[in-house]
Amino acid sequence: MTKEQKDNLFALVKSLNKSEKRQFKLYVGRLGVNTDSKFLNLFTVLDKLKSYDEVSILKSTQIKKQQLANVKAHLYKQLLISLKLNPSHQNIRSQIREQLDFASILYHKGLYKQSLKILDKAKEVALVNEEKNLAFEIVELEKIIEAQYITRSISTRADALTIQAKKLSELNLITSKLTNLSLQLYSIILKTGYVKNEEESNLVTKYFNDRLPKFELSQVGFREKLWYYKAYLWYSFLMQDFLNCYKYASKWVDLFNQYPDMINLNPVFFLKGNNYLLESVFFINNKPKFLEVYSTLKIKIETSNFPKDENVESLTFLYLNIHDINKHFIDGSFQDGLALIPKIEKDLIQFENKVDAHYKMIFYYKFASLHFGVGNNKESIKYLDKIISNKSLSMREDLLCFSRVLNLVAHYEAGLDYHLETLLRSTYKFLIKMNDLHEVQKEMIKFIKSLQDIYPQDLKNAFRTLRDSLKKYEDHPFERRAFLYLDIISWLESKIDNKPVSTIIRDKYLKKIE
Repeated sequence: MTKEQKDNLFALVKSLNKSEKRQFKLYVGRLGVNTDSKFLNLFTVLDKLKSYDEVSILKSTQIKKQQLANVKAHLYKQLLISLKLNPSHQNIRSQIREQLDFASILYHKGLYKQSLKILDKAKEVALVNEEKNLAFEIVELEKIIEAQYITRSISTRADALTIQAKKLSELNLITSKLTNLSLQLYSIILKTGYVKNEEESNLVTKYFNDRLPKFELSQVGFREKLWYYKAYLWYSFLMQDFLNCYKYASKWVDLFNQYPDMINLNPVFFLKGNNYLLESVFFINNKPKFLEVYSTLKIKIETSNFPKDENVESLTFLYLNIHDINKHFIDGSFQDGLALIPKIEKDLIQFENKVDAHYKMIFYYKFASLHFGVGNNKESIKYLDKIISNKSLSMREDLLCFSRVLNLVAHYEAGLDYHLETLLRSTYKFLIKMNDLHEVQKEMIKFIKSLQDIYPQDLKNAFRTLRDSLKKYEDHPFERRAFLYLDIISWLESKIDNKPVSTIIRDKYLKKIE
């Protein structure tokens, strides 16, 4: 396998569209001396290659092996400069930074008045667009210049700048604390999933309360509110408090409705907010609301003025497809959901370098669950094996655990009994290792282990007994997480009533909305 550091330049070249390639060639060709340069020749070769091949590169260029690293580094830098100059990559932030650079140049040339004029305009743009870190940087430079350019009412100006710097510093500190807290909570849920017991719950709650900064929400702007809602959202997800997840995800999305200009400046945060809103609605099983949010998001994304770049494109692919699948879990329409799999698998290849392993495994688990829902147990096992055999995946321990539990059930349903004893042992050991063996899982493993000793005529009673023993955990604050990954109760009821799982879930959904 190619080493990652060798792939970085190649991946960047392959990410360029026709317009960006054309601009790069114009950029490097502005001086005739670059026409036959080694880095341009390297670019041409990399652009034609389908996969990174160092031997082919050396044969096709006049670059010596010992020169290759330096030429690659130079090409990488030139590509980034060219991309920076491309209008499609210039936004408010880059424009503010550019003005800050211009002001710095004028300051060093002793043209203080011109520098201050540019900074004043740039600061206004920064504040309007909630770029408070840049605004603070501008104020700090203004203070330096004012100390040397003494033709104004320096006392008034000094006071105004000092007050502004203090206010921006306080707001930036609030944001920094909120981003730190939000990131740590997000890291916890990515690694271990939801809290598993009261001890974890107490630890997370104490961690959250100790680090949540104290301030008046009405006294801060868009940026601080956004991170405040994010922190509460992640805390609520960890605690499996899905009503509060819905509350704070709604506030997150509503914030963008209040500040519509922020969508173009922060499209990623806009998409993520809608993603978590959809996830929250999914967990509270409100399909009409789910479809409403999904439709509104899709319409917004498809508007001509919605930002378009590779990052937005990959996130759009992820979120729309994950939730396109999720809607079929709400009402048990698994057969309809199966039709989505071939296209998503094809698109996953296209987004190979832009979708991390964590999301790929989530897709595989959802594919497996769809197949399990319609009784395609061998297909379900195929996708679960992609998760279980992935030894490099170090995130979402709960996803890894429940993949093994579903794998056990799918093997039983598929009649692959000769594997069952081995699978039971390996699953039990894995859950113990992950410290994730809880009552629901214990009951499931004990039940599957005992199946070989149960007479066929007694099976329904055994399923009924297990269902009754598990139902008491449905609303348990920590055990209920098992039912988020696998609707064990509906599976057991399908065995008792001789109906497909999809029919059981569909009937429950229709009864709920009556």
